[in-house]
Amino acid sequence: MLRRMNYVWRLFATTFGYIVFGLGGLIATVICALCILVIRNPLRRQKVVKRLIHLCFKLFVNLMDFLRVLSFEIEGKALLKEPGRVILANHPSLLDVVFLISCVPQADCVVKSRLLRNPFMCWVMLAAGYIANDQPQTVVEKAAESLQKGNSLIVFPEGTRTKVGNTMTMQRGAANIAIRVGKNITPVVITCKPSTLTKENNWYEIPSRRFHVSLMVKDEIDIQPFSSSPPSVGARDLTQYLLTYFSQELANA
Repeated sequence: MLRRMNYVWRLFATTFGYIVFGLGGLIATVICALCILVIRNPLRRQKVVKRLIHLCFKLFVNLMDFLRVLSFEIEGKALLKEPGRVILANHPSLLDVVFLISCVPQADCVVKSRLLRNPFMCWVMLAAGYIANDQPQTVVEKAAESLQKGNSLIVFPEGTRTKVGNTMTMQRGAANIAIRVGKNITPVVITCKPSTLTKENNWYEIPSRRFHVSLMVKDEIDIQPFSSSPPSVGARDLTQYLLTYFSQELANA
C-alpha cells in the first residue's frame, strides 16, 4: 500500500514539476524576446539571460528535490563556479544540462542547430548567445570568444544522451574545441540511479523509486600532451582518451 501511495505521489509530483518547467519555459521565452528588444548591448543581454536561466534551473532542481521526485549530490561544485572553464560531461539523462547550468552562473552551451528553428526555443538560444553546432569552425571561434568573456562552456562529448546498455561513443567536437582554444578540461561524471529520462524513456515513465543524481567534478585534464600534434590528430587522440577516462570513471562510480 505504501509503495503504491509513493508511486502515485511521485507520478503527481513529476507531472506537476514538468508543468512548472513548461510554463517556466514559456515565460522565459517571453522574457528573452523582451530582452532582445530592450537590452541593446549583446554582451550585457547575454549575461542577464544566462544568469536568469541559471537561477531558474537551480530553482527547478531544488523544487524536484523538495517534491521528493529526485535527490542529488554535487561533489566539487565550487570548481564549476570559476569562470572560463571547458566543462565536459557524460550524458545519461535529459536533466544533465539542467543540473550543470544550475551550478554554473555564466554558462555557455553548444546546442543542436535545430533548436534555433524552434519558434519557442530560438528566443532563449539567441538571447543567451548559445552556440549552434552546425559549422565546426564557427563553433570553435565562438567558443573561444565566449571563454574570453569569462563564460564557462558546457559540452557533452557524446553529442546525445547515452543509450542504456550500449557502449559509450564520443564525437571529436568537444576535444577539438578544447585543443583549439587551448583550455584544459574540467570533467564531470554524472550518474543517475535508477536510470530515467533516457532516450528510451518518456517523461511519464517514472522509475520504481526516487532517483538519485550524482555529479562528480574531477581534477582537470591537461591537454598539453595532445596539443603537440596537429589539431586533427590531437583531437582524435584526446577523444579516445576521454572515452577511456569516462568509461573507467563510470565503471567505478
